[in-house]
Amino acid sequence: MTLKQPRPDRARPLGERVYRALRADLMSGAFPPSDRLGEGKLAARYEVSRTPIREALARLVADGLVQRGEGGLYPYRPKFSDLNDLYELRFTLELRGFERLAPTRARHDPDLLGPELDDWHALQRDPPLPDAGFVDRDEQFHVTLLAASGNMAFVEALHAVNARIRPVRMYDYLTPDRMSATITEHITVLELALDRRLEEAQAALRGHIDASRAVVVARAEQAISMARMASVLRP
Repeated sequence: MTLKQPRPDRARPLGERVYRALRADLMSGAFPPSDRLGEGKLAARYEVSRTPIREALARLVADGLVQRGEGGLYPYRPKFSDLNDLYELRFTLELRGFERLAPTRARHDPDLLGPELDDWHALQRDPPLPDAGFVDRDEQFHVTLLAASGNMAFVEALHAVNARIRPVRMYDYLTPDRMSATITEHITVLELALDRRLEEAQAALRGHIDASRAVVVARAEQAISMARMASVLRP
């Protein structure tokens, strides 16, 4: 699968360019955790007025990549002990969707999974560029898959887990290979579920989530190391 080349950044509106640039710097560890993200300092860094900086920070707070602290806003840094617990809960919820159908060989709701599969085939034909914001589309896949198993209480719980781990999961969509793998693996899970090959679908989903977890943890740890190094080297 060949991914399209990025379009020139100048083609994007200024606010979007600032948001993406600041998001990329936050995720790369350019800002130490102790750095207060002041509007004036950031406006000077990105050579823009405070207005697009303010808008970008508001979006990044909603994303979870910026958190409120004493005296202002600061880069988010994950607690890996919490992350392991949250991923364990995510496994429990998502895999349970298959387990509850297995005894009767009931089918996932095709009215939900059919259009979802069509969408992912379309993404495979016309792949998006690597982008951290792809996490929103990925979450929609996982929520739809669980909803198709018929227990909306599980879905509500998954929404809560997704909100907690979204800032870290963004690290999974920064390279073409991970975008390609995500799309292919989603199609595999959906096709198996629609064919009622539940054990195979469950195994494929487990492998998909586990591979993603390994990537995001490694990249988040790398970003934290870079942020610490930047703090030490700062004059």
